[in-house]
Amino acid sequence: MEQMQNHHKIIKLDALANMVAQLKKEGKTVVHCHGVFDLLHPGHIRHFEAAKREGDVLVVTITQDKYVAKGPGRPVFNEHLRAESVAALQSVDYVAINEWPSAVDTIKKLQPDVYCKGSDYVNAKDDVTGKIVEEEEAIKSTGGRIHFTDEITFSSTKLINSHFDVVPDDAREYIQRIRDSYSSSRIIELLESLRNMKVLVIGDTIIGSILRSDCEH
Repeated sequence: MEQMQNHHKIIKLDALANMVAQLKKEGKTVVHCHGVFDLLHPGHIRHFEAAKREGDVLVVTITQDKYVAKGPGRPVFNEHLRAESVAALQSVDYVAINEWPSAVDTIKKLQPDVYCKGSDYVNAKDDVTGKIVEEEEAIKSTGGRIHFTDEITFSSTKLINSHFDVVPDDAREYIQRIRDSYSSSRIIELLESLRNMKVLVIGDTIIGSILRSDCEH
């Protein structure tokens, strides 16, 4: 019975937009989280719980498999399993699979009152995708606000690379050496210096493993 109830939380994005509009008409404050959530961990759970405290209803959108650019073997769990896992959490009221690569258009479609991200996105300069700036502009353009939760964070990418066999041993050792030798800001600085050059990139998975974390909130 409980599993059936969790499935009822998972709806199409259009239906979710209609649901959010109705809830707001009823005076409810709707909070929105977005991410890959490939490997649910305590950081995600606390993030969702903190987000729920910002309003009455928490909706979560999941990145489609085809837009998860985190290297070979990713996502570990497909979009439907990831949606089911998030829906199983008590703090989450509704889940939908996103239609776009990022949350920008989703925010404009849903128009939540609050859009929540983790504390690792507070400094926009640390977001190598640059999407947090666009997401903040999107939520403000619809009359909402952005909120950064202040909970314990983990990197799903780091956990998966360390404990799942998605990367060969020699590649994993190389990634660790790079991580120990260079900070994310230094790598970004080096990449920025190549902006005006024509560059063939080999090994973007390695760079992604160092820079990205999909607490993905």
